[in-house]
Amino acid sequence: MALYEHVFLARQDLSQQQVDDLVSQYKGVIEQNGGSVGRVENWGLKSLAYRIKKNRKAYYTLMDLTAPAAAINEMERQMGLSEDVLRFMTIKVEKHEEGVSAMMQKREERDRGDRPSRFGDRDRGDRGDRGDRGPRRPREQAEGAAE
Repeated sequence: MALYEHVFLARQDLSQQQVDDLVSQYKGVIEQNGGSVGRVENWGLKSLAYRIKKNRKAYYTLMDLTAPAAAINEMERQMGLSEDVLRFMTIKVEKHEEGVSAMMQKREERDRGDRPSRFGDRDRGDRGDRGDRGPRRPREQAEGAAE
């Protein structure tokens, strides 16, 4: 059986319980068709880059799957029919990642506060002699050039 990583986006107006029910529903589809589900990560409610079906946010969920192609096709067919699922993507992988995904690592770092602040903790280093910027143009000339 092949290994897959599957991510789906659920509508923003669902509760976390309803998202968990979707996960268990699709887990059942995979298991009925001879596959298995490994790690499941709920990445939470995140902003979308653009509106999808009038939603500005969505619940992101990652699933590691070991399943035959028929099981994946059936799960994707059902997701396509569901009004609660905005988008989904399945990628075939050579092996599943160990530990938590990059999305969860970022969240853990943020929660622990290990990352440096935006500017305060980092030394920008010596910027060298940049020299004089030269004479400035009068405002009228700058505005005329823009037209």
